Amino acid sequence: MHSKLSAHSIKRTGLSYLGALLCAILSIALGSIAIAKPDLLTSSLAKLNGITPPSNEKPMPQSKFANNAPIIPFEIEISDAAIADLQRRLAATRMPDQIADTTWEYGTDSSYLAELIAYWQNDFDWKKQESELNQFDQFKTEIDGLDMHFIHQRSENPDAIPLMIVHGWPGSIAEFSKIIGPLTDPVAHGGDIADSYHVIAPSLPGFGFSEKPNEPGYSPEKFAHILAGLMQRLGYEQYAIAGGDWGAIINRFLANNYPERLLGLHSNMVLAGPPADEAQRDDVSEAESSLRNARTAYMQNEVGYQRIQGTKPQSLGYGLNDSPAGLAAWIVEKFHGWSDLPQGADGYLDNNFSKDELLTNIAIYWFTETITSSARIYYESNKTPVAKPIEYINVPTGVAVYPAEIYITPRSWAAAAYDLRHYSLMEKGGHFAALEQPESYLNELNTFFRLLR
Repeated sequence: MHSKLSAHSIKRTGLSYLGALLCAILSIALGSIAIAKPDLLTSSLAKLNGITPPSNEKPMPQSKFANNAPIIPFEIEISDAAIADLQRRLAATRMPDQIADTTWEYGTDSSYLAELIAYWQNDFDWKKQESELNQFDQFKTEIDGLDMHFIHQRSENPDAIPLMIVHGWPGSIAEFSKIIGPLTDPVAHGGDIADSYHVIAPSLPGFGFSEKPNEPGYSPEKFAHILAGLMQRLGYEQYAIAGGDWGAIINRFLANNYPERLLGLHSNMVLAGPPADEAQRDDVSEAESSLRNARTAYMQNEVGYQRIQGTKPQSLGYGLNDSPAGLAAWIVEKFHGWSDLPQGADGYLDNNFSKDELLTNIAIYWFTETITSSARIYYESNKTPVAKPIEYINVPTGVAVYPAEIYITPRSWAAAAYDLRHYSLMEKGGHFAALEQPESYLNELNTFFRLLR
């Protein structure tokens, strides 16, 4: 049995001899190349013999959740019955009392909320907003056993950078509705074709149109692995990432675990503690120090929601999932408190966001019933051990610091924790930068990523 060669073996042997003969001829003909470019000759001869030459590049890290699940086109479609149910609940709203001569001091101002609810019931057109969101190309695919929803808007520019933009809480994909067009088709919006991106905007697990996790452990670090799996499933070997709030935190974990896959990281809520080096720790400008101290003092009275959502999110969910007025009050308080406007009676939220913008975001939480599942990210972040502690982020990083951001990290602190290439203190704007200040946010993204193109 072993003394005879199969037809397949004979064929392989003949090809080997032919390959060897061609290699010998080429080795003479390409002798000068062997001296000048030995790697090129080695590669050419190896390919003739059917051998894959060793690569000097490190293999790309693979997401633990990478798979070949089908990618299915998706459109948002809320039923008439769900809209009618919302109208019934809005009409039955029972407003609480409020202390005389107060506005937002105790929480959401009742006069503003009454105004917002009246607009929601009588003037807000969900189907119009749904149609506008459906102008973007949307899909679903399975990652880690969950149906993940995402916008995948490709640019016609073949040199566009793949850019994943990640929302936080209480945000959604609706936050990015003003910037996706200018990012994917800058020329149509008065920009330069060189500033083109393929935009991927996922709904985080348990948020919006993505499936809700039904087991514990879905921490920001796990979300990062899931998003890495999504990008790998879409075929992007390397890509850029951007985001704020939980998006910034998740992206930091993504950069910590998959630095080789990232072209760059942009953050409008960069996080870093004081550096160990005393000179770096003290190298803080007066403007940075003043802004940091002011926002730290302000946030002392703004963290109650974190304590509740980080400990008992389920109890909170019963009220918010059942009452659209309660849901609106809980979310709109954050848009008011974290935006760049006066926080007293003079701070009118409609000067920063339209009611349609606010209610589109709130309605996504309402119709998908994801306020409880989304709030659990605070609990999971507190309770789930980190598998790979955050190290120095060796990914080119750009930072935009908006004055009404909830955390302010000085430039020197960011430079000690990230490969910092760009840092800007913005003149105005707050936590929801892409929605509140879309032009300046776009300019910051383009300014940073031009450094890396």
